[in-house]
Amino acid sequence: MKRIRAFFTSANRSLQQRLAIAIALAIALAVAVTGVAAYGLTLVTVNNQLDAELVDVANITSGALAEDLENMGGIDTSTWRAANVIVMLVRSDNHTIAMPGRQLTLELGPDELAIARLSHGWSARTGVNSAGGLTRIVAVPLVDQQQHYALVVGRPLAPTLAILQTTGLSLLVFGGVGAAIAAAIGYVIAKSGLQPIRKLTDAVLSIAATNKLTPVEIHGDDEIADLGQTFNRMLKALESSRERQRRLIADAGHELRTPLTSMRTNVELLVADERQGMLPEGARSEILRDVAAQLGEFTQLVGDLVQLSREETVQPAPEAVDLREIIDHALERVKRRGPGLTWKVHLDPLYLVGEPDALERAVTNLLDNAVKFSPAGGTITVELIGDRLRVADEGPGIADEDLPHVFERFYRSEHARATTGSGLGLSIVAQTIQAHGGWVKAGHAPEGGAELIARLPGSPTPPEETVDDDEEPAPF
Repeated sequence: MKRIRAFFTSANRSLQQRLAIAIALAIALAVAVTGVAAYGLTLVTVNNQLDAELVDVANITSGALAEDLENMGGIDTSTWRAANVIVMLVRSDNHTIAMPGRQLTLELGPDELAIARLSHGWSARTGVNSAGGLTRIVAVPLVDQQQHYALVVGRPLAPTLAILQTTGLSLLVFGGVGAAIAAAIGYVIAKSGLQPIRKLTDAVLSIAATNKLTPVEIHGDDEIADLGQTFNRMLKALESSRERQRRLIADAGHELRTPLTSMRTNVELLVADERQGMLPEGARSEILRDVAAQLGEFTQLVGDLVQLSREETVQPAPEAVDLREIIDHALERVKRRGPGLTWKVHLDPLYLVGEPDALERAVTNLLDNAVKFSPAGGTITVELIGDRLRVADEGPGIADEDLPHVFERFYRSEHARATTGSGLGLSIVAQTIQAHGGWVKAGHAPEGGAELIARLPGSPTPPEETVDDDEEPAPF
């Protein structure tokens, strides 16, 4: 078995060769089984027919033999020779009587003696004659004057074996020819069947050589076509990922250039002042504060870029997350950035599986966006109702033409260009919410400003209250 497996899994053979060999062997095996079965059935049929003929001969001649058993009924030897049979008698005491003038006799055995003694039934077997030739031997009971005999009739099997040999040779020759034809057909089938796979392989090699993500042409609707469609979807996803990476690198380079240029200018001024003392009094400390602020902005921008570069799926935490706690933590931090603002907060319970740090950063970005555009003394509304988180402010709002783009990377509207920030906060929100199976959208708030609504699938009931005590908590 190991050798057969090694034969088919050999690295020196192509898949086409292995398929062709497998098809040829399968058909050859089927032909061999069919040939053996046909030969066996022919042998059984010929023997049964021969036995029936010999039994008929024995029954016909038994009456004539009974008149003169010792002389075998006086039947002429040429008659038996013409019938190609050998006739003998065996008595119950194992005394045998051969046909007069006949040189060939039969090698009798216990089967014939049993028929003579029992005087019932009949027997048939393949034995040998006195010349050593295979002979089909049949015995039937014969009773004469209280003496029990068995009439034994045999016919040499040479003609029958010649027919069987011809039949077996024919089956072998035609079976071999059929197997060879099957091998050729199997090779053609394997070649045509693997043609789509070969095209797919050529496409993969072309992509590896040229780095061009060219889709594969699909024909048909079979499993190979499904494989090709899956490959094309993979190429499309890869092309999309490449495009996102190119855009991220281009946008990041553009956004990083401004703070780096500013910091470089300030540092050069400090170096020049160190050598020449060219700056007026107090300017040096002002430049240092400017550099510190730019470093903070630069650090935030780099952190946002790292967050956006993560495209893996969120791995569920082993415990459910209470979204109210995450929002409360975010509110504590953001409220310090808007000391003059009023906060209107209403939070219903919502539990979900996710990454607490990523969720808190997304919620913080939503709140920071509201703080950034809220007027002095304005009110920010934060509501968690069902599976919807709503953050609304009383700022200038979002123009209709900007609504489809507010969650894009580095997008900044006309109002946002005058404020600080990297333009990545809301894109991080969208990526995080989508990674947790939800969505986020922007709109106009009834309060007059911007309204951002995020949906996070979850449950208002903690997991320990939704299952029995002896069951594991179900993930949300």
